[in-house]
Formats: sequence, C-alpha cells, structure tokens
Amino acid sequence: MNAKKMHFEISERKLLLRIFDILAVFGVLFFLESVSQFDYLILSGERLWPSIFLAFYITVVGSVFEMYNLQVASNQFQITRSIMLTASVTVLVYLLTPIYTPLLPSNRIQILYFYLAVLGALFIWRSIYVRFLASQRFLKKAVLICDGAQLKELVAGLNTTYPHYTIVGFVNTDSQGSSNPVSKNIVGIDPSDLTLFAQKNSVSEIVVASQKTDGITTLLYNQLIHMLEGGFIIREYTQVYEEITQRIPVQYVSQDFYRYFPFSRSNQNHLYLLIIRILEILFSITGILIGLSILPLIVIGNLIGNRGKLFYTQERVGKNGEIFNILKFRTMVKNAEANGAVFTTTNDARITPFGKFMRKARLDEFPQFINILKGDMAVIGPRPERPVFVNEIAELMPFYETRHVVKPGLTGWAQVNYSYGDSISDSLMKLQYDLYYIKHRSIFLDVNIVVKTLSTVLFYRGQ
Repeated sequence: MNAKKMHFEISERKLLLRIFDILAVFGVLFFLESVSQFDYLILSGERLWPSIFLAFYITVVGSVFEMYNLQVASNQFQITRSIMLTASVTVLVYLLTPIYTPLLPSNRIQILYFYLAVLGALFIWRSIYVRFLASQRFLKKAVLICDGAQLKELVAGLNTTYPHYTIVGFVNTDSQGSSNPVSKNIVGIDPSDLTLFAQKNSVSEIVVASQKTDGITTLLYNQLIHMLEGGFIIREYTQVYEEITQRIPVQYVSQDFYRYFPFSRSNQNHLYLLIIRILEILFSITGILIGLSILPLIVIGNLIGNRGKLFYTQERVGKNGEIFNILKFRTMVKNAEANGAVFTTTNDARITPFGKFMRKARLDEFPQFINILKGDMAVIGPRPERPVFVNEIAELMPFYETRHVVKPGLTGWAQVNYSYGDSISDSLMKLQYDLYYIKHRSIFLDVNIVVKTLSTVLFYRGQ
C-alpha cells in the first residue's frame, strides 16, 4: 500500500499501541537478560505466568492512566506523564504480586533495572509513535457531501474528537449554494470532479451527510456508484460520527432519531441484568464500608469547612421517570438554593472550599452507594437529573427523557468523557454520550467506564 494512503483506524491504533507496548517492554527485558546479569524476570524460561501477568498489568494500568487515549497518545508531554505513572504503578504492583511473579531479588539493583527497562521501553516506543505514526502522513482523508450551511458544524463534530481524521473537501448539495473554497484546508468540489479529486488527494472515504434527497443529483449519484465500484468507502455521516466520537448525534438526526437508535439487547438480557445487579450489591457494600472508614475525616472537614448538616437529600428522576431521593455529603453553603434551583457552574461560589475538595475527589458521592443498594440507582448509567431541569430540558430536546429507560448511575459514559455541564448545550452533549451507552450497553463498555472513572479520580478531575 502506498504510504500516502496508509491509515490506521481507531480500533487498529489502540490495538497497535497495546501490542507494541508489551513487545517493547519484553524486547528490552530480553536484551537485558542476554547482555547482563539481569535475571529477575527470565523471559526464556518455561514459566509463562510471570510474563502473562506483566503484560496484563501494562495494559490495565496503561488504560487507567490514559495510555490508549488517542489524544493523549499523540501529545509528547501528556504521554510522557502517562508513561511515568504507568511504569511506576505496573512495577510496584508486579513486585508485590505473590506466587505468580518472581520472588524479590536479593540484589536490589535488579529492581531498578526492571523499572528502568519498563520505563525506557515505553518511552522509546511511544516517542516513535508520536514522531511517525501520529504524523500527518497517516491522516485519514475524507470528502463530505452536505449542505454548505451545515459544513462548519459537521466538520467540528469530527475533528475535535479524533486527531487523525480530516475533511479535505466537500460537495455542496444545497442547490442555492456554491462549491467555492470554504477554507485553506477544505476545498469545494464540483460533483463532476469528485472522482478525480479523491484519486488525486488520496481520499480514504466519502461521507454523505445531506438530509435533502433532492440535493443528491443524478450526476452526483452516478459518481458515487462508480466510486463505490472502484473501491472507495462511502458511509453515512451519523455512522462515522458515532464511531469516532462515541456519542449519538441527536442534534443532527432530528425526528428520524429512532431510525438510528436500536436499543442494546443488554437492556432486556436477564442474565446480564442479574450479573450486573449482583456486582452492584457487592460494589455498594464495599463502597459503604470505605465510606464509613473515611467518615470521621469528612465529619471534621464538614464541621470546619461547611458548617451545616453532613448529609443532604434531593429529588432526582430515576428509571421510567420515577422520582427518588438521592443521598450525598454536603458540599455547598446553607440555603444554597434560596432563590430557586440553578445549574452548578464551574467555580460556583456556593461550593465551600472543603466541598470543592470532596467533589474533585468524588468523596461526596459515597452515600449514593445506599441508593444503589436500595435499587434506586446503578453503579453505571446516566447521571440522575432533578425533575425541574428534566422538564426544562425535555421541552428543548424531545429525546432527553430516553435516558430514563435504564437506571441512573453513580458514574457513566458522559461523566468520563465530558466535563461537568452547567448549561443546556452541555446537557445536549452529555445526552449524546448517555444515549450511546444505552445503545451499546455491555460488560465491555461497563468495564471501560470503570477504568475511565479511576482515571478521573486519580487525576483529580471531578467537579
């Protein structure tokens, strides 16, 4: 394949990163074993468990510290921070794992060699990735077929999420518009020149986003048919958007929403729901015990910093629109909503200094394990919203109440992918993530959310 046309898809990139992380570490360890007296981890031996556990720890710990977030992986500064955290935690956990990993060496310099090998291997390989595989050479180029008035919004929806996907041209399907150049990077294309432009610019796929069927002229339709026969990939915009952003574009599909939104079978899978419920009970009991262990510190902090009741309850909307009372530790001043309910904003003056710390560390959420144990909430699901805001948002977003087909959660796909929302537009963005979760709900996605939640807590990104 010509290097100019080479591109790795999102799933391919993430798999590539995981495989080469492991190969790089094992390669450096094998080299150390061959040229020095390093023998803490002998890769050439018959026992496979030590190597399997090391590979497992690298991928799991790397996921927690965002090693496989493509935006982080493409930034040298951010990935260096992640490498240092991943290498440090991986080596520490590996050394402390009994039975399945080698005994601690009597010569403690071997531990230093082991750590430097893991750290150096990851740093060298990831530097190569940033320098070469994340370069312009491996971008995926696409042409967008849409109405000119929608172009800016559609392009922004794709480019802000995936750094390796770029729109290089567009065909205007608005009969009243023109195909003049839009910007320095996006060129207007006449339908008759589409095939030639795609061949000349090594375009990987054509994305059709026009909602007006009369905008797809006979000339353009024939061009697309010939391109499809010639091996070009032609996809619909909502499909591309969902794959890249991992959210549902409800603002684009409009009244045709349910055509693009088949519910996940997991929502009716009794075995899946039973397993999840058992795990939720175990999680909630564990969470309550942890909460009780830190309760004295929170009581002292609340007396000094909040000077109000330790707990507070608030009405929230649960599954099927049923109202329940959510339980939280207090983080705001007394009478915070004396003038009525309002969204919590960034740097909200009503949040006390101790309350801000609790929110950042997610400590204020611990009492919600009681809600989970009672069955009002799940561990994973859309965050429950207040009835007054649900009514207000639902008037503007007809699909908003679709969130209530599943239980609300302590954490969710929107929480780990988007910052705290303090406006209607933020609620729309979070809705897209929530609906993506409902559509693709599975054990794998649940585990992914748990791992991302750990990253949020460890990087102190709560709100």
